[in-house]
Amino acid sequence: MHYGFIKVAAASPSLRVADCKYNCNGIIKTIKKAYDRNVQLLVFPELNITGYTCDDLFSHKLLIDQALTGLLDIVKASESKEMLIVTGLPVKAEGYLYNCAAVVYNGNILGIVPKTHLPSYNEYYEMRIFRSAPKENSVIDINGTSVPFGTRLIFRNMLMNDFSLAIEIGEDLFAPVNPGSLHAMNGAAVIANPSANNELLDKAGYRRTLIEAQSRKSICAYIFSNASDRESTTDMVFSGHKMIAENGTVLSEALPFTGEYIETEIDLERLSHDRKSRLPVAEQHDSGYKIIPFTMKPVECRISRTIKKHPFIPEDNDTMEKRCDLILNIQATGLKKRMEHTNCKTAVIGISGGMDSTLALLVTHRAFKDMGRSPSDIVCISMPCFGTTKRTKDNASKLSRILNTDFRVINITASVKRHLADIGHDGVTTDAAYENAQARERTQVLMDISNMTNGMVIGTGSLSEQAIGWSTYNGDHMSMYNVNTSVPKTLVRHIIRYIADRSESKLKAVLYDILDTPISPELIPGVNGEIIQKTESIVGPYELHDFFLYYFLRWGFTPKKILMLATYAFKDNYSADEIKKWLKIFLRRFFLHQFKRSCSPNGPKIGSVALSPRGDWRMPSDASSEGWMKNLD
Repeated sequence: MHYGFIKVAAASPSLRVADCKYNCNGIIKTIKKAYDRNVQLLVFPELNITGYTCDDLFSHKLLIDQALTGLLDIVKASESKEMLIVTGLPVKAEGYLYNCAAVVYNGNILGIVPKTHLPSYNEYYEMRIFRSAPKENSVIDINGTSVPFGTRLIFRNMLMNDFSLAIEIGEDLFAPVNPGSLHAMNGAAVIANPSANNELLDKAGYRRTLIEAQSRKSICAYIFSNASDRESTTDMVFSGHKMIAENGTVLSEALPFTGEYIETEIDLERLSHDRKSRLPVAEQHDSGYKIIPFTMKPVECRISRTIKKHPFIPEDNDTMEKRCDLILNIQATGLKKRMEHTNCKTAVIGISGGMDSTLALLVTHRAFKDMGRSPSDIVCISMPCFGTTKRTKDNASKLSRILNTDFRVINITASVKRHLADIGHDGVTTDAAYENAQARERTQVLMDISNMTNGMVIGTGSLSEQAIGWSTYNGDHMSMYNVNTSVPKTLVRHIIRYIADRSESKLKAVLYDILDTPISPELIPGVNGEIIQKTESIVGPYELHDFFLYYFLRWGFTPKKILMLATYAFKDNYSADEIKKWLKIFLRRFFLHQFKRSCSPNGPKIGSVALSPRGDWRMPSDASSEGWMKNLD
């Protein structure tokens, strides 16, 4: 299956200024190369058939005629090739000369798009040569064939409706109101820009910023193909800088002076999800637009773009540090506002020695510092029971004391045993009642102590646990404000490490030992003091669940597509069968445990993936997962 991916390319083959025959030979050679690589959209630079730097030679009929002959040679070379080709040339129409891009497909010219914004400042003087695009679409004659002509043309694949292409040229991108934005608002998911933008100090960064912003704000893919360094160097030097971006991210780039050809895959399903479900207000219908249909069969293409294992974790260390600090600020600010609004005197936290409660305590400590309040008003309660190990109990104590909180130990073993006896449980069988009785007793202790101290119970459960329902209903599932509600487990680990690396030695040591402790609810007795109930052995690795959650919730992908992406991303870590097994568990648990999320406590949203039933994820608690499970068969 193609899963909504299409392979696209940008190319700036070597050229000779004003030598159309030579240039078209290079273009045709590149077309054959791209087609053999299953490319479905190939974009060449602005005026690449003639060369951009022909200057007053553009006033010569011979050059214009040779350019048209070259275009017809390209059209012939495209026969029997299901690939869109965008190539630049000067076109004479209605008595004027236009700087244009021709869209060629399978032996036909689908349309000619003229440039709107003609630069005539500093080293540029296009208005001396060309005329700006007319406001309305029309039809022109190309070698006896009527061809659509205008800026408001959208080329749509009728066999893959998400594949809709529009063109802007060179300077159009740099205009305050650029054609590409209007194209995107009228349904174009892919914008191609054949360009001739000369190289100057810092200009590459400026281009990249513009293209990232344009593709993000328009929720589109953007292919920028810049003029070759073989252009004339009389007063300017061009560099062949090329980029392919998708929704704010540059997927492939040929830096200045580095290469003639780049390719990657763009994910049209991903774009379509955001365009339709997240930002529908961006769409507007302009009756002046003309849809140019074509039929191109979807092609399965090998994925070469990077698929990150950990989509919630930036790869760049500096970005990671900034993100951690921002998340902590969001969490602490949310709690600070809630504490001030409710006039609570204390914050009450069940501290287990695990990562989630550790992060909740660190956030609470930061909030109290911001409020100018003593950390002694943070009541940390360790509640050991059947499965608690010495390691986690000691770490809970060390962490709470280092942070100067009001640390208390309340052993709930006797209380839970009495409760189990009261309900007729043998107190030995380690079933759900055995485990959940401990979690609910802990929550009762926290709630009652918060009543006694005029306090607020701070929730600790992460986004990942909410997604798979790994909590006890009305036990650790419940709190008065959950600061971790939108933080996935993979990110919890990085935030704690970020704090540890900036802490004094005692705090750093305990935080690193907590990070090294196996993830466990510790509800079943250990063996020889060691944890035997390991969460990731039961429900699956959190790095996989976070990957599944990201693509399921953020992009609405099918399980089959998520499996394909996960198999690609984790090919060195898990087998395809393992990934499929854990994905099925994720789906089953995600649907089954919606009832817990439907009444989840308040907490601050920190990213685009969140599960609050009030603002982010509204789902019936009795929805069936059957259709999603069958998609994997």
